[in-house]
Amino acid sequence: MPVIDLSLTVEDNMPAHKLFQRPVLATHLTHESSKALGLGVPGDAMTFQTNFIAMLDHVGTHVDAFRHVGPQGASIDEMPLDLFFGKAVCFDLRHIPDLGDIQAADMDAAEAKAGIKVDGHIVLLCTGFHARNYPSLDSVWKNPLLTVEATQWLFDRGSKMHGVEGPSTDKPTDNIFAQHRLCRDLGISHWEWLVNLEALLGQGEFQFFGVPIKFKGGSGSPVRAFAIVGE
Repeated sequence: MPVIDLSLTVEDNMPAHKLFQRPVLATHLTHESSKALGLGVPGDAMTFQTNFIAMLDHVGTHVDAFRHVGPQGASIDEMPLDLFFGKAVCFDLRHIPDLGDIQAADMDAAEAKAGIKVDGHIVLLCTGFHARNYPSLDSVWKNPLLTVEATQWLFDRGSKMHGVEGPSTDKPTDNIFAQHRLCRDLGISHWEWLVNLEALLGQGEFQFFGVPIKFKGGSGSPVRAFAIVGE
């Protein structure tokens, strides 16, 4: 069955949300420098590479833990694994412009176009934002808003998790964070900075996976997100 990669490549100093530090990736030991350790046997040295990685748990393709926006919410290691994979559908919202608003009416129309009635599905929202903007700084400052009405639309249909392109479900041009606050109150969450969602349009129902690292007390985690399509 085709596997579709939905993950952004993590790179040194890549764009991050306006409130967050960019990641640092550097080579720690190279195959050349590790020769000095004298590992292996004469004529067959054992060399290796290791990398230093320093990054927040909300950089690149990642998932928010309930703890992220709720002081008493479950941390990433406390959340049940079955939240992070399952049946999914991708909505075509490419008519939504940068800094636009995704409304409940847009969700109705996208559901009809997808031909899948949302009933507990993970819902991924393709606006074409990533393809239009990454890696320019517009990818940090121009993502659309998933309105509270559209978020309530998902919740009312049993969707506990959803996913968007770009660094946030809220607009970077305001500090209200209405979508995050509603997710906190409803007990649902989302993936941010998914990519390649265009490849899922017209695929109907598929299986989505975006499983976090088990960080103790984590407020979120990077994920390797992917979808399996077909029967």
